[in-house]
Amino acid sequence: MLKTVARQRLAAGQGELDLGLGPSAGGPLPILGSRMAVLVDALTHAYRVLGFDAAAGGDEVFAQLVLARIMEPTSKLDSARVLAEAGVPAASYPTLKRHLPRYADPAWRQRLSAVCARHAGLGPSSLVLYDVSTPTETDEGDGFREPGFSKERRLEPQITIGLLVDAAGFPLAVEAFEGNRAETTTMLPTIRVFMTAHRLTDVVIVADAGMVSSANQRDRGRGLVVHPGREDPRHPHVVRAWHETNPGRDIPDGLVLTQPWPATPAITVRTR
Repeated sequence: MLKTVARQRLAAGQGELDLGLGPSAGGPLPILGSRMAVLVDALTHAYRVLGFDAAAGGDEVFAQLVLARIMEPTSKLDSARVLAEAGVPAASYPTLKRHLPRYADPAWRQRLSAVCARHAGLGPSSLVLYDVSTPTETDEGDGFREPGFSKERRLEPQITIGLLVDAAGFPLAVEAFEGNRAETTTMLPTIRVFMTAHRLTDVVIVADAGMVSSANQRDRGRGLVVHPGREDPRHPHVVRAWHETNPGRDIPDGLVLTQPWPATPAITVRTR
């Protein structure tokens, strides 16, 4: 199609020989529409492979919102423009608003979290990671979107989002909290929701010391074991052994040393 348009522009104003081959021989071809086929098809395929289509009950509006948000993070209202530019017919904004209460149901997020956990292949000894983000949502607070501690040091009202991922960074669960809520008070509620959704009885939490408050350690119970992170001044055994067997030698780039650790994943030391 692009080559045809280019030929038409190069030959603009020039007459054409009538060879009796019909109007499609070299005349202008109307462009009826365009579509980002490779991008749209790849994202749609991944959406289905992960199981989101089944978890959402085939909800096309939700699928469109996910597609638009991945292509260009923007507002729900502006998602129609993003989809139109990609050549995807979008649902009307009133239709989108009618679907939003369904997406706000905790059971909706739990179904999505369940398919994520299945895809990640979580087991009894799986490692999960937790952190929070504070996106700015509006210029005026409403009780939920409120000014608080901002990672970007902004003063506008925000919300606090807690994200739980597996060791490879694949998302497992997401929860939203008030923008003025302390980060330390978001971790245990998110993990407990995740435990309930997946019927987990025991979870070991190893977190940065700044994320594990004294209140978290007092309230850990109900299958939660909390280990605050701390610095260990001792060198791992494999590092000491390498120095002992290589006296006076500089550590080479790319050296990988792995030390098994009782009851926990192995410790790997990688040099650059």
